[in-house]
Amino acid sequence: MIEKEVFGMADGYKVFLFTLKNSSGMTVKLTNYSGAIVSIIVPDKNGDMGDVVLGYDDLQGYLEGRSTQGALVGRYANRIANAKFTLNGKEIQLRPNEGENSLHGGIVGFHKRVWTVDAMDDTSVTFGYFSPDEEENFPGNVKVSCKYTLTDDNELKLEYKGKSDADTILNLTNHSYFNLGGVHSGSVLSQIVQINADSYTPVDSKLIPTGEIAPVEGTAFDFRQPKPIYKDLEMGGIIGYDHNFMLGEPHVMRTAAIVYDPETGREMTVSTDKPAIQFYTAIGLQGEIGKDGMMMKIQTALCLESQYAPDSPNQPNFPSCVLKKDEEYNFTTIYKFGVRK
Repeated sequence: MIEKEVFGMADGYKVFLFTLKNSSGMTVKLTNYSGAIVSIIVPDKNGDMGDVVLGYDDLQGYLEGRSTQGALVGRYANRIANAKFTLNGKEIQLRPNEGENSLHGGIVGFHKRVWTVDAMDDTSVTFGYFSPDEEENFPGNVKVSCKYTLTDDNELKLEYKGKSDADTILNLTNHSYFNLGGVHSGSVLSQIVQINADSYTPVDSKLIPTGEIAPVEGTAFDFRQPKPIYKDLEMGGIIGYDHNFMLGEPHVMRTAAIVYDPETGREMTVSTDKPAIQFYTAIGLQGEIGKDGMMMKIQTALCLESQYAPDSPNQPNFPSCVLKKDEEYNFTTIYKFGVRK
């Protein structure tokens, strides 16, 4: 059975912490504040259990946090250039929150909201959120949900759903910061990453896509064969990654990425039917205090955020993120954990 306990209060609502366990000993903790993954505890190659998700010790950390730790993100995950887009011939001006751009839904995105607890059974919890028309200036009354399921195969499955009463845009993701060495193990740059993408979207100095869909071959963004994160940074002239990779057509389930930590033997496989994935090596993580009083520093985690590409509302050659009135938004992402001996 899932354990449920009070985690605190936020915005006048009671917030809960849910603990899911499977027959293999894997443990996942979730909260309905921001719908966040609070911890994922899995074994290493020696059978020792460790938490592989950064975050905070208590609700106050999530309330005050600046880095969207573990959260469900929307209405639009990632960036929209100049915080505006055109839909059905009408220009919509959002509220900018990263310079002139919109990031992760605006000033108060879904990651700063208390989600409802819509359902719970022996293996899953479903969180929901109602976003009213014009919230952060996005059109349409939108109801979204995310069902978290922990399987006995050490899979954490996220099933995203949404519906709007007017045409809108919608792009939901989870923003967990993973470190397969454990939350106290330091840099992730020596961890091995494979991303099954032939192309990526180059960006300008403000991390807005240029509109090009470029081949990864011959670049620092070629992860089609497993390699340590640090391997090609110098070639790319970058300190780390905050880049979008194109996976293919929406609604086709595929293995998007595999991460392996040689020290602990832990492995994480990310599967999704979303058309793109953001690979982020926490280059903006500087100085927040996380679990056990640890300072969370640059490159001490990685994110693999399944999504529509950044700035898709303004990029006609990217897969469309428009959600038509009364159509269903329906995507799944799975994080599967294992070990290599």
